[in-house]
Amino acid sequence: MAYVAPYIDAAGLHLPSYQDILNDLIQQAKNIFGQGIYLGIDSQDYQFISTFAYKMNDTMQAIQLAYNSRGPGTAIGPSLDGLIKLNGIKRSVPTYSTCPVTLTGISNTVIYNGVIQDQSGYKWSLPATVIIGTNGTVDSTVTCQTVGPIVASAGEINIIATPTYGWTTVVNNAAATLGTAIETDSQLKARQAISTAQPSLTVLEGTKGAIAALPGVTRFKVYENDTSAPDSNGLPAHSITVLVEGGSDADIAKTIYNKKGPGCLANGTTVVNITDQYGQVMPIGFYRPTYVDVDVVINVKQLTGYTSAMTTAIQAAIAAFLNGMAMGATDIPVNNFFGSALSAQDILNPTYSVTSITACRHGETPGTADITTAFNEAVRGNVDYITINVS
Repeated sequence: MAYVAPYIDAAGLHLPSYQDILNDLIQQAKNIFGQGIYLGIDSQDYQFISTFAYKMNDTMQAIQLAYNSRGPGTAIGPSLDGLIKLNGIKRSVPTYSTCPVTLTGISNTVIYNGVIQDQSGYKWSLPATVIIGTNGTVDSTVTCQTVGPIVASAGEINIIATPTYGWTTVVNNAAATLGTAIETDSQLKARQAISTAQPSLTVLEGTKGAIAALPGVTRFKVYENDTSAPDSNGLPAHSITVLVEGGSDADIAKTIYNKKGPGCLANGTTVVNITDQYGQVMPIGFYRPTYVDVDVVINVKQLTGYTSAMTTAIQAAIAAFLNGMAMGATDIPVNNFFGSALSAQDILNPTYSVTSITACRHGETPGTADITTAFNEAVRGNVDYITINVS
C-alpha cells in the first residue's frame, strides 16, 4: 500500500510499514534527481535510502510501543508496572525458598554463617549465628541462595557445606516453602484483571480482588459454600475457604475479615485472631497449599542439533509449567505437558520430537490418566522427578 503518515482514528493507531516508507523514499528521490536515476538494490543510493527507512521504521515501532503502554492489556515492562499502581498493586519481586532444619552437635557450639547443601546441589544459608542448645540440638531456618521456586522435600537438605567443629548433622524434617520467580507480564496482567474486582458489588469477587492485590501473593483460590450442608470438597456450610500461596498470614487474615460477608465462616487450618474496634476477637482461618510433587517421564527422539542442554531445558520447562498451574481441586490432563515439553526448542527448527509422556503424583505409577488434586493442594515442579529418555 502507499505511504500514509501515522494517524489515530476510531480503529486505533495506524503506522506505515517499512516497505511503505522505503517505497516512498525511493519515489521522492526520483522526483528530485529524475526518474532515470538508478536505484537498484546493489546501488549505493538505494543502500543509503534503505538505511533511512530502517531508522524511520524503528521510530514507528517506538510509537507503537508508546501507544500500547496506555493500557494494562497491552503495556509491557516498566510501563505496565506504572499502570497497575492505579489498581493498588505492584509486580511481585522474586523470593527465595526457605525451610526449617534441625542441627545436632556439641552443646553451645556456635556456628557462624553456616551453609547447608541439599541433594540437588543447591546451597542454603543459616542465620549469621546459630548456637546448638544444651540438649545437643537446635532448630533454625535456612534460606536458599538461589532465587526462585527451589524444591526440597523432607530429608533432602542434609549436607554440611561449611564444616564447623562441634556441628555433626543437619536435616530438614519438612518440605521447603517455595520461593517465587519474578512475576512475568502475563501473570501480572492476570492478577491486575482480578484486582479490579475489589470495588465490585459481589462480595466474593471483591474478596478475590483484595487477596490478589496483597504483596507476595503468587497463587490463590477462593471457595464459597452458601448451602446448609458440607459441599463436595467437605467444606463446611455457610463458609468461605481461601487457599493462598505467598503473602503474610496477618495480611491475608485481615483482608478476609474486611471483605467476607457477615455470618460467614472463614474456614481453614491457618488461624489468625483479628480484634475489631470494639475489642471482639474474631478467628479468621485460611489454608496454605499442600504441595504435590509430580513424576513426569518424557520419551524424546533426538534430531539434528540435539544436545544435553536440551534435556535440561525440557526439564526446566516442565517444572515451570507445574509451578504455574492453578491451585485447588482440578484435573491436569497429561496431554497438557506436550506443549511445555516442545517449547524448549525453536519450533521452526526442531532438534527433537516428543514421542510419549506419562505422569503421576510422586511415588505412584506414571500413566496417561489425569492427575487430580484436592481443594487445598498445589502441584509443583521438581526437576529431580522429571525423567527425559532420549533415543
